[in-house]
Amino acid sequence: MSSKGKSPVALIPQRRFPGFFEPWLFEPLSSVLSEHKVKNTARHEVFSVSMDSGIVNQVEHLGRSYAAADTSNYNVGHRFDVVYTKSPLRAFPFGIVKQCKFDGEVALSPLYGVFTPNNPYVGLMIEAFFEAPERAQAFLSPLCQKGAKNTLQITNETFLSGRMLLPIEEGEQQKIADCLGSADALIAALGRKVEALKAHKKGLMQQLFPQEGETQPRRRFPEFEGAGEWREMSVGDFGQVITGSTPSTADPTLYEGSIPFVSPADISDLRYVDETRTTLTEAGFEKTRPVRAGSILFVCIGSSIGKIAQNTQECATNQQINAVIPSAKHSDGFVYFALSNASDRIALLAGRQAVPIINKSMFSSVRLLVPDLLEQERIAKCLASLDDLIAAESRKLDTLKTHKKGLMQQLFPRIGERDA
Repeated sequence: MSSKGKSPVALIPQRRFPGFFEPWLFEPLSSVLSEHKVKNTARHEVFSVSMDSGIVNQVEHLGRSYAAADTSNYNVGHRFDVVYTKSPLRAFPFGIVKQCKFDGEVALSPLYGVFTPNNPYVGLMIEAFFEAPERAQAFLSPLCQKGAKNTLQITNETFLSGRMLLPIEEGEQQKIADCLGSADALIAALGRKVEALKAHKKGLMQQLFPQEGETQPRRRFPEFEGAGEWREMSVGDFGQVITGSTPSTADPTLYEGSIPFVSPADISDLRYVDETRTTLTEAGFEKTRPVRAGSILFVCIGSSIGKIAQNTQECATNQQINAVIPSAKHSDGFVYFALSNASDRIALLAGRQAVPIINKSMFSSVRLLVPDLLEQERIAKCLASLDDLIAAESRKLDTLKTHKKGLMQQLFPRIGERDA
């Protein structure tokens, strides 16, 4: 029976596993989830909830504990439990929902709702349902109220009152969960591979560049062994340094052209900036400081200070970015990797201002150790090949995630397609 005595709403998804014909039912979550309210009297380790990583050890994930000194009032999470965070994120303004996928028991914030599913399969289906921002918002928006400072006001009982389309038969739930679990396992394995490659690159860079207080790297390519110490020079010695600027946003004729206009939001973990959210017309470009292709773009203002990339085509940047246009005496690839290696140290120059900033003069005066051009090119070629591998594996990971999203659209009924 559905809630409040209403007849259940039936809907059949686009794709089903053979042998299952019963319609799905539009039921409240309380029909498949129950709040167990077990408290952390055994002092289990505190775990956090991440959209990308799921439910993970807080110290390992965040680098430190943010838990209260006394965690006895924290909730206990068991394997297969479903957790609702009630904490807004940009893409998930009403919080996120994840399933516990570890053995044993952990402590979770008392602000979270922790629920035991009827079986592990329906728990995984619920997690998968809430992975899509549009589905999560459509479900949670009618149930939540925004309080002071954008806090969410929703009780666990209210969350459980929300209704979701789910298959009646446990066998169908298991088939769907196994399918999604296999996709998740592939995504997780490839994600670990990408992270391992990034860690390998970081370790290799520490060996290919001199450590603090040293004038030679600990690892050199055979042809440069015995080549002597690297020489010190400033970032400004690499070539021209340009601080970006923003054309008047009040003039629409300056925007929506074909010329990339780079902001920090366009810079990701990958090396190159290929596309930008904003573009300029020729008229808009004339009001900026042109940055030739292959330059190094370093964010010097704001919360993303230290982010770095290279542009693949001529562009302009906003004022949060200092661009280094290397001279012919230097490898642009080496300059990119040298600044990447020093980005954390450079970011510290901003200090603890309300708005962190490293001005052009300060950035240009940063001192780095540099080898001769041939060794620069050899280092850049080695690290670039590793970057290419990371980019290729990252594309595979994105493809897998897209595949899962498409699978979800076929295995779950679409929002707004319920029959009366």
